[in-house]
Amino acid sequence: MGALPLSFPSGYEDSRARFRNYLDRVRGRWPSARLGQHRLAGDEDLTIDWLQAEPAEGKEQVLLMTTGEHGIEAYVGAAMLDHLVEDYLPRLDPRRTGLLLVHAINPWGMKYRRRVNRDNIDLNRTFMWSQPTGAPTAALHDPAFNPDYGKLTGAFQPEGELGVYALAELSFMAKLAQGIAQVGFSRLGTASALGQYAYPRGIYYGGKDRPEETSVLMNLYRQCFEHYQQVVQLDMHTGYGPRYQMSVVTSELEPRASADLQKQFGYPLVVKANAAEFYALKGDMIDYVYTLWREEFPDRRLFSTTFEFGTLGDSLFNQYGDRRAVVFENRLHWYGASRPAVRARVERDFKELFFPEAPDWCAKARADFRQAADGILRAEGVLRREA
Repeated sequence: MGALPLSFPSGYEDSRARFRNYLDRVRGRWPSARLGQHRLAGDEDLTIDWLQAEPAEGKEQVLLMTTGEHGIEAYVGAAMLDHLVEDYLPRLDPRRTGLLLVHAINPWGMKYRRRVNRDNIDLNRTFMWSQPTGAPTAALHDPAFNPDYGKLTGAFQPEGELGVYALAELSFMAKLAQGIAQVGFSRLGTASALGQYAYPRGIYYGGKDRPEETSVLMNLYRQCFEHYQQVVQLDMHTGYGPRYQMSVVTSELEPRASADLQKQFGYPLVVKANAAEFYALKGDMIDYVYTLWREEFPDRRLFSTTFEFGTLGDSLFNQYGDRRAVVFENRLHWYGASRPAVRARVERDFKELFFPEAPDWCAKARADFRQAADGILRAEGVLRREA
């Protein structure tokens, strides 16, 4: 595998071209394979791309892999797509298993190495269920949701140009301490990640209505359920959790317990996206997939999960580093920095939070992907029986 066993693209355009070049390789086993895309509104050439392939003998199951919901996380996602295409597609049965591979759900964020889209929206706070389909969604983006965030804006979205880094960090630490004194440590952590719909320049902002990117993915999910009896999804994320142990994060709506899934998959770290096991959030994409299944396609089979590749670690010190990186990057975007060195430091810390290039981290991330994917795809009957 060499010193760097993950192949990161140099940028969004490079990654998209590499993804589109998968087509010929996939067509060798799935003659029906084709590319699809949705070009985002605006002047830039930004597209959500997907590759889909139908099985030859019957639409029994589909393997769905999604990347880049948080734009900067698409770099690791692109590397894992490479791994899937190279090492897993030969182990699937093209007679009964279809494919849907999605590149860069958030292409703007990938291009500009931000977590959010061009409107500062965290797409993973926007997958709210509305029934009937097509009903107004603005009411779901409730600005009164998560009132603790509004009490902590001094810490979560400080204003003004970043000056001396050490002074900015001292101010951030002081405001965090004030926040802990005001609402408590646990509520402070929940308020920062839960999602909020009132502060457009804040972190984890979910917007005022359903974003374009979210609608595209919702339509793709519906197509999967309409055409296949079984859907198995692997969604790639980075940033949270132990540095050297990828977390398999399932929906709160997954009926099987985490401990049971660990045994079934032969993987040591399976958790649910709730406050007890991981962290809670509103508008989660995997929760939406489960709700769609439960509400409209209960006769289908589903397993949908996130592979969360931790980067800094999960100690209290590292959790502080995680929040600082997100808050400082957001402040840099809105207000800039007085010195090039400060800008470079903030951008470096943010990149390290979402795609470290240390060879030992890359090697462990790839090994964890393989262990978890092997366990899940075997347990769900996706790998060929002789594989």
